[in-house]
Amino acid sequence: MLARDIMTREVITVKPKDRVDEVARLLVDHKISGIPVVDEENHVVGIITEKDLIVKASELRVPFYITLFDSIIFLENPIRFNNDLKKYTAVNVEDAMTKQVVTVEEDTEVSEVAKIMQNKRINRVPVVRNGKLVGIITRNDVLKSLVKRNG
Repeated sequence: MLARDIMTREVITVKPKDRVDEVARLLVDHKISGIPVVDEENHVVGIITEKDLIVKASELRVPFYITLFDSIIFLENPIRFNNDLKKYTAVNVEDAMTKQVVTVEEDTEVSEVAKIMQNKRINRVPVVRNGKLVGIITRNDVLKSLVKRNG
């Protein structure tokens, strides 16, 4: 079974300049947890998820640090703080989205898609043809395909 056999073909997408509050509304209204971000030619340029938006709703934690000989030594990862700060202050999708998106081609085996999702700890994988979005596969889609195959 291939990705094209189980993917959802009608994918809700957003653009990088769309507003974060509009994305939150789409997630709630459509009962989904993530949306691919595409450019004008329908190439996947990011993905925005509930997790990205939760940062905006949470309290921002400044990393602990100590000073030693006029130097600052961070006791936590300042890169994570910088990423969280960007998401916390985001107005547009491009500021809150995850830019490194794992995609699969439509002729990828479903077993490979499942392996990718498990290894990368992701819940959805956009499906592309010639670099353009043609569908999306969620963990639920993979589970349904297993039930169909074994039932």
